[in-house]
Amino acid sequence: MKDKRVGIIGAGPSGLAQIRAFEALQNEGFAVPEIICFEKQDNWGGMWKYSWRTGVGKYGEPHHGSMYKYLWSNGPKECLEFSDYSFDEHFKKPISSYPPRPVLFDYIQGRIKKSNAREYIRFDTTVRWVSFDEETQKFTVILDDLKIDKTYSEEFDYLVVASGHFSTPNMPYFKGIENFPGTVMHAHDFRGADQFKDRNILLIGSSYSAEDIGIQCYKHGAASVTLSYRSNPIGIEWPEGMKELPLVTHFEGDTAFFKDGTTEKFDAVIMCTGYQHKFPFLPDELRLKTKNNLYPDHLYKGIFFNELPQLIYLGMQDQYYTFNMFDAQAWVARDFMIDRLKLPKIAERRIDIDHWVERNDQLETSFEHVDFQTDYIKDLLSISNYPNFNVDKVAVMFKEWLGDKEEDILTYRDKTYQSVVTGTMAAVHHTEWMDELDDTKERYLYEAEEEEMIPEKL
Repeated sequence: MKDKRVGIIGAGPSGLAQIRAFEALQNEGFAVPEIICFEKQDNWGGMWKYSWRTGVGKYGEPHHGSMYKYLWSNGPKECLEFSDYSFDEHFKKPISSYPPRPVLFDYIQGRIKKSNAREYIRFDTTVRWVSFDEETQKFTVILDDLKIDKTYSEEFDYLVVASGHFSTPNMPYFKGIENFPGTVMHAHDFRGADQFKDRNILLIGSSYSAEDIGIQCYKHGAASVTLSYRSNPIGIEWPEGMKELPLVTHFEGDTAFFKDGTTEKFDAVIMCTGYQHKFPFLPDELRLKTKNNLYPDHLYKGIFFNELPQLIYLGMQDQYYTFNMFDAQAWVARDFMIDRLKLPKIAERRIDIDHWVERNDQLETSFEHVDFQTDYIKDLLSISNYPNFNVDKVAVMFKEWLGDKEEDILTYRDKTYQSVVTGTMAAVHHTEWMDELDDTKERYLYEAEEEEMIPEKL
C-alpha cells in the first residue's frame, strides 16, 4: 500500500475528511498510501475560512471563500456533528444549536489538530492541470507553489477532487444594470452587512444565501430588504421592512422594474444567484459537469467518476447534510483506494447512478429532499465502517428546522436540539439571536460576568 499515492485537491471540510479517514485507518494499525493534499489558501477550512479579500487572493488567484462577518449557522449544529468528534468533546460544555462561523471553524480545526493532518498539506499551492495516462493508469498533476512562483508536477494513482462548488458565482445580466449607480455584487463577495445600514437593498434569488444575507442586512439596520425570485418565492412571513417580489425585468438608473409591474428604487443589488461546478484544471473527459442538485450524474455512490473511478469527487451534492456526509463519503472512498471495497462493473454502476438520478428528478418538497439525502447517507454507511449515528433522528431535526424557519425566520436560531452523538441537549444561548451583534468566539462562549449587586441599605 505504501507504493500507492493519493492526491487530494482542497483542504476544506471534504479534503480534511479524506485525510481523517486515512488517519483513522492508520490508528487501527493498517498501512496507508502516501497522501499529499494541495490547498490554494494559506490555511485549511475551505469555505469556513473567513477573509476580507474579494476577487483575488494574495497571489492573484481567484478568491475561494464566500464567508462573511456575522454569519451564524443556518441549520442546527446537531445535524452536522462529526460522528467521531462531538461538540461536547471539543467545547467541554453544552453550547447552543446555532453557533457563529468562528465557533464552527474552531470545531472543524479541533478534530484535525488532534492528528498529523498538516504534515500532508501543501498550502499556497494551486492545481493548474490534470492528465491521466491510460497505459500507466496514473494521474499527472501540474502545480504552482504560489509562494515561490514555482511550477512542478506530481504523479498519483488516485485523485480526490475536494475543491468545493461554492466559489465560482453565477452572475446573470439584467438590462440596464450596467448603469445602476449603487453597489452591485454577488453574494460571493458579500463580507458583512455593515455597509448596507440605512440602505435599500435588492437581493436577486431565492436561495439560502438570499434568505440569510437578507436577514443579516435587516438585523444590522438596512432601511429595507427586497428579495426577487425567478420561479417560486421563499414564501415565509417576513418581518416589516422585508418582502419578496417576482423577478426583475430591467433597471433604469437606480430603479428596478419587476415582472408584476412594480417599480422601486434601490441603493444596492446583491446577486444571490448560486454557483457553478467549475474545475478548470480538469480535461473535458474527466470534468464533472452538473448543476447544483442532490445527486450529480456520472458519480457512482455520488463519489466515483463512473468512466474512471480512480477519480473521486467529494462533497459535490447540494447539501442538507454537510460534515457528516463528507465523512461518510471519505470513508467509502478510502476503502476503495486501499482495495477493501470492490466496485461493480461500469454498466452495473450506471444502473445504480440512474436509480438515484431518476429518484432525485421526482423530488418536489423539502421533506422529500431531506429523506432522499438521508437514504443516500444510509447507503454510504452500509458499505463502510464510518462510526454510525442516528441518521433518521437527524432527518427529523432537519424537518423541525424547516418548520421553525417557516414559523419565525427571526427566532429559529434560538431553538435547541439534542445531539445524536452524545445525547446532550444544546444550551440556550445567553442572548437572543436578533439581539446578538457580536459573533466572536469569545463573546459566544464566555458571557461577561454580571457585576455583583450590592443591596441598598434600609
